Amino acid sequence: MGIPHLLLIPYPTVGHVNPLMHLSHALAKHGCNITFLNTEFNHKHAHAADAAVGSQIKFLTLPDGLGPQDDRRDNRKLIFSIKTHMPPLLTKLIHDINALDVHNNITCIIVTVNMGWALEVGYNLGIKGSLLWPASATSLATCDCMPRLVDDGIIDSDGNPTKKQQIKVSPNIPMIDTANFPWCGLGEVLFHHIMQEMQTLRLGEWWLCNTTYHLEPAAFSISPRFLPIGPLMASDNNIISLWQEDTTCLEWLDKQPHQSVLYVAFGSSPLIDHNQFKELALALDFLNRPFLWGIHPRNDNKLNNACAYPDGSKGKIVGWAPQKKVLNHPAIVCFITHCGWNSTIEGVCGGVPFLCWPFLKDQFVNKSYICDVWKVGLGLDKDENGLILKEEIKNKVEQLLGDEDIKARSQKLKELTLKNIAKDGHSTKNLERFIDWAK
Repeated sequence: MGIPHLLLIPYPTVGHVNPLMHLSHALAKHGCNITFLNTEFNHKHAHAADAAVGSQIKFLTLPDGLGPQDDRRDNRKLIFSIKTHMPPLLTKLIHDINALDVHNNITCIIVTVNMGWALEVGYNLGIKGSLLWPASATSLATCDCMPRLVDDGIIDSDGNPTKKQQIKVSPNIPMIDTANFPWCGLGEVLFHHIMQEMQTLRLGEWWLCNTTYHLEPAAFSISPRFLPIGPLMASDNNIISLWQEDTTCLEWLDKQPHQSVLYVAFGSSPLIDHNQFKELALALDFLNRPFLWGIHPRNDNKLNNACAYPDGSKGKIVGWAPQKKVLNHPAIVCFITHCGWNSTIEGVCGGVPFLCWPFLKDQFVNKSYICDVWKVGLGLDKDENGLILKEEIKNKVEQLLGDEDIKARSQKLKELTLKNIAKDGHSTKNLERFIDWAK
C-alpha cells in the first residue's frame, strides 16, 4: 500500500475551514500527503501562522465564481455559485495533479457539507470520498432523518414544522424543538439544497465527526457511516485563520488572577442587536470582574461601541481571539458562548463551565447537551420581549461560578474527551482505521 494522497475541500467559512485544517494536520502526522483546496477569495484573506505547515500539506485554490462586489455572507448565493462554477475546474485540477506525479495520485477526497458535488466529481474519476461534518453528530443524524421527518408529517415538503412540538429523532438523543431544526430559518431553497446534499453525501463512505463516542453516543446508532475522530485540535504553530487574531489578549490574561476572567464570544455571525448588546455590556460592568470579550471583525460598529464602553472597566475587548489558547488559559473561569459546535468542543477541551446563549440552528441542541446531558453549564432565559436582561446574565454568572459540581464535571469531561485522541484512544483508532481505508 502506498502513501494516501487526500484532497480536502472545505465550504469556505471559518466553521468549516478550521476543523478540516485540523484534520489535515492529524492526517499529515500519520504520514498522508495532503492537498488543501481553498477558494481564491478565502486563501487571499487567510492569516497563516509564521511556522511552516509542513511539506506534506500543499495549498491550492479555485475561484468560487463570485465577483469582488458579491456578498459571500449570503450562503445561498455562495453555495449555488460554487456548485455552478467549480465542478469542471476541479475535474481539470485533479487531472493536472495526477499528471504531475503518477506515483502520488489523489486517492481520496474529503469535503465538508455544501461541497458534496466534489464527491460526485471524484466518483466519476474513480476516486473514493468522505465527509467531515463540522457540527455535532446529533445535527448530522437530524439532517440524515429529513426524508423520514417529511414522511412522518413532522415537517412539510419545504422543511417547515407542521406544528409546534418537541421530538426525538432517535432514542436517547435530547429532545429537539421542531422550531430549532438545523435548517430552520434558511428558507425553502436551502432546505431543498440540504435534502439533495444529504443524498449526494452518501457517495462518501465515511461521515467523519468532530466529536467522541462518549459525548453523543446515541447519534452513532443512526448510521454505520458515522465515525467519531474528535476532538480535532489545532497544533499551536499550525493555525490558519480567516481573520487576523489579536494575540495581545494572551499577555493581558497572563496578568489576571487564576480563574477570574469571564470569556465572551459568539463566533463568526453578527447576531446581537443594539439593545441586547447594551444589556450584555451593562451585565459585564455590574459583575465587576475581569472579562475578555471577542467581537467579530464584521461587527465593526459594535466593536467601536464596546471599545468606548464601559469606560475604565476591568475588561479587554478584541476583534478575533485565539480561542483554543484562551479557553486553556488558567485565568479563564467561564465561557459565555453561542454554543456553536467548534466553540463547544474547544470549551469542553478547556474544562471550562459554560453559560449558554444559543441563537440559531444546531446551537440549541448543543445547549441541551451542555446543560442537560453533560451538566457543565447553565442556560440564559429571555424576558417577554425576547431580551436577556443584565440581571439575568449577572445572576446566572454568579450561580455558575458558585457551583463546584459543575466545575468538577467540566474537568472530568475534559479528561474523558482528551483521552480519545491519546495514542490508544477511541478517536485515534478510528482515524487510523480511516487512513487504512484511504490507502
